[in-house]
Amino acid sequence: MAGQTRTQTDLGVRTVALMITEECINCDVCEPECPNEAISKGSEYFIIDSKKCTECVGHFDEPQCVEVCPVDCIPLDPNVQETKEELMAKFENLTSANA
Repeated sequence: MAGQTRTQTDLGVRTVALMITEECINCDVCEPECPNEAISKGSEYFIIDSKKCTECVGHFDEPQCVEVCPVDCIPLDPNVQETKEELMAKFENLTSANA
């Protein structure tokens, strides 16, 4: 995954989630690219809802927001960590809820 790292925990290999930083220029490029509608306009810049973000697992090989961001303001969020399995389960839950 572009820009992603893995950390080792007692529960196995975990993916570090994404966040949007204050370097965001509010260009609105990332929001429509998110298949889970996890990105929205915040009070100062766009934000990612970690309850909806699957890092595009189940949809794409790479997080689409990271791919399209012109200022590279979507780094890893060390405060939110999930395994690929957890992200896939979240994807399945989100898509079944929208069916």
